Amino acid sequence: MNLSKIEGLLLVEGVVNGMNAEGVKVILSPPFPFISDAVTLTARSGVSIAAQNCHQDKSGAYTGEVSAVSLKSFGCEYCIVGHSERREYFGETDKLINQKIKQLLENKLQPIYCCGESLEDRENGNHFDVAGDQIQSALHGFTKDELKKIIVAYEPIWAIGTGKTASPEQAQEMHAFIREKLAQVLVDEAEEISILYGGSVKPNNAKELFSQKDIDGGLIGGASLSATDFLAIIHSF
Repeated sequence: MNLSKIEGLLLVEGVVNGMNAEGVKVILSPPFPFISDAVTLTARSGVSIAAQNCHQDKSGAYTGEVSAVSLKSFGCEYCIVGHSERREYFGETDKLINQKIKQLLENKLQPIYCCGESLEDRENGNHFDVAGDQIQSALHGFTKDELKKIIVAYEPIWAIGTGKTASPEQAQEMHAFIREKLAQVLVDEAEEISILYGGSVKPNNAKELFSQKDIDGGLIGGASLSATDFLAIIHSF
């Protein structure tokens, strides 16, 4: 929930105009009011648009909510679900997120599913249990073909805005664990799943993080509000 319309669209233009990274998939996730204009600005650029959230039902009297059907009609291709802030501030559970993923898949939108542990869970050594339970609950009941359409984003909540940082080794360890959990269903096809890292990626740490075997990209937060910083992260690939 940042930037005015003019500021937001200038940011989109800055990213599109600065792109020269072949082979890198770039997805921008603007607030709902900017989606239509962002789709227009990114047309024919290779940049895709994701929504930041959706409702778990196809339609209904849910004032202030947005359905997957509506998002698809505006040109969205992706949607983030389960972000740590949605869990913390709005009480979203993995059971609810599971329903949102179903809606997205039914409407041919690709889910970007977020999971990750708190500082308390990390310090207590429960980080694998927490992430494993989140994945098992949110991704329960989907077929292999459906699972292969889901992007997973690991958010170490303890490393976001706390002054603490996750080392590339810590990030890789969790990404490898997540891929192992997915392999219990997908077997060798788990290698095809993109697992993004969402723990305060910046221009000065992106290259080292992205060099890790199981880190396939980043879910970029604050650094994406600057076209210069975001482009630097993109080009670090």
